[in-house]
Amino acid sequence: MKKRYAIPLGFFILLAAAFVLLRTPDTDPAAMMEKYTNEFSHFVAAPNGLTVHYRDQGNPYGAPIILLHGNAASLHTWEPLAARLGGDYRIITLTFPGHGLTGPNANRDYSYAGMAEAVDVVAGKLGLDHFVIGGNSMGGWVSWRYTLANPARVDALLLLDAAGMPLRKSENEPPRNLGFKLMEYPAGRFLLQSITPRSAIEKSLRQTVSVQSIVTEPMIDRYWELLRLPGNRRAAGDRAQIDRELEVADRVGEITAPTLILWGEEDQLIYATAAQTFHERMPEAEVKIYEGVGHLPMEETPDAVAEDIRSFLQGALTPAFETP
Repeated sequence: MKKRYAIPLGFFILLAAAFVLLRTPDTDPAAMMEKYTNEFSHFVAAPNGLTVHYRDQGNPYGAPIILLHGNAASLHTWEPLAARLGGDYRIITLTFPGHGLTGPNANRDYSYAGMAEAVDVVAGKLGLDHFVIGGNSMGGWVSWRYTLANPARVDALLLLDAAGMPLRKSENEPPRNLGFKLMEYPAGRFLLQSITPRSAIEKSLRQTVSVQSIVTEPMIDRYWELLRLPGNRRAAGDRAQIDRELEVADRVGEITAPTLILWGEEDQLIYATAAQTFHERMPEAEVKIYEGVGHLPMEETPDAVAEDIRSFLQGALTPAFETP
C-alpha cells in the first residue's frame, strides 16, 4: 500500500520541483517601459482602464499611415518601414491590447471589435478622420475588417501576409511555429503562463521567417520580455481561442479602397496562396510576392516593401496628400 502511494507522490514532487525550476517570472513594467519606449512613444487612455502604446513619427504633413502588427508582436515590428517611409509619410504604429506595453484588456476582449477599438482610440487622439491602414498577419485581418466597417475613413489598404482567408481546396493547415502549436491545447496555454523559456521564443521566431539574419539577440529579448509583462501571457492564451469569423471573408470583395497585397513566398504561417485568394476576391488590388521571404516581409526585406508601398501610394492617394 505504501509503495502504491509513494510512486505518484514522488512523481508529483518531481513535477512540482520542475515547475519551480523552469518558471519564468513576469517582467517589471517600469523597466520594460524604459527599455522599449523612445521619443516618439505616447500612451492614450482607452475603455476598461486600458492604455494603448503608440508612436507618431515621420513627416507630420504627409499622408497618415496606421500600421498594425501581428499576433505576439508589437509596434516595434514596423520600425524598419518607419525609417524608410517617414520622410514622405506620417507613420502611426500602435500595440494592440494583450501585447507589449499596452498590456492586457480587463475585459479580455481580443476579438476584432476589441482590436478595432484601439485603432479608433489612437485615431481619435490624433484627430484623424481618414488615413491609410495596413497590417501584418493578425494586424492585416484587423485592417481589412476595419476597412469593411469604415469605408469612408480608409484611403488605401495595405495587406502584408494578412490573416483571414480560408485555405484553398486540397491545402492542409500550415505547420505552425512552436508557440502557436502550444497555444492550441489547454495544457499548453496553462503552462505558458508560467513557463516561457527564451529558447522557445527564439525557435518560434526562426520558424516564422526565412531571412534568419533578422532574428537578433535584441529581437528575441524584446519578444520574450514583452510577452512576460503581467497579464500578456494569459492574453496570448485568450487570443488562441478567439473566433476569427472566417465567414466575413466572403465580404472582402466589397472593399473599394485601393489595395496593395504584399506576401513572403516562403511564409509557413499563412501560405502565399492566400494572396491569390485575396486577389481573386479583390481583382483591382495590386499584388507583390517576395522570393526568399517568410511571414514578416516588412522586416525581412524592408527596402523592397517600402519602395512598393511608396510607388503604390503615389498612384492611390489624391493630390491633397502630396508632401510639401
